[in-house]
Amino acid sequence: FQVFPVCRVPTMSDDHHDDEHFHTGDSGAAATFPKQCSALRKNEHVMIKGRPCKIVEMSTSKTGKHGHAKVHMVAIDIFTGKKLEDICPSTHNMDVPVVKRREYLLMAIDDGFFSLMDPETCDQKDDLRVPDNEIGQQIRDAFEKEEGSVLVQVVSAIGEEAALGWKVSTKE
Repeated sequence: FQVFPVCRVPTMSDDHHDDEHFHTGDSGAAATFPKQCSALRKNEHVMIKGRPCKIVEMSTSKTGKHGHAKVHMVAIDIFTGKKLEDICPSTHNMDVPVVKRREYLLMAIDDGFFSLMDPETCDQKDDLRVPDNEIGQQIRDAFEKEEGSVLVQVVSAIGEEAALGWKVSTKE
């Protein structure tokens, strides 16, 4: 279900009509949530420099004279593959992106975009660009071979999404 912000409805007794503020409704789902730095683990996701990343290395320094152990993280951006690093006091919170993975049935490739169908709801998805990398080429090749249904794995986080994997399903 969706949660919408409550907006105050102006009444006849209101004499300040020019300073009303209305908020647009959204799904209520946040793109990130806070998590204590010391609770993060390797292979989990974290936001570094505003980018959703997967942690590949972590180390913790000893408590210093100011009382905070520091956590050093090395992570890979899940969309660009770039390596990012951050150091954070272990007691501080870091943002963790909400990362969703879905599989879609590939129906067509047209003008650099996938035409996908959600196998559960049969909803069409035509706004995802074919990645300009090895995975994109592999998906194109598999689709052209027609050896079965190509399932594209789509990952989404913080308003971005990309095809990051695929497989061929031979069951009909």
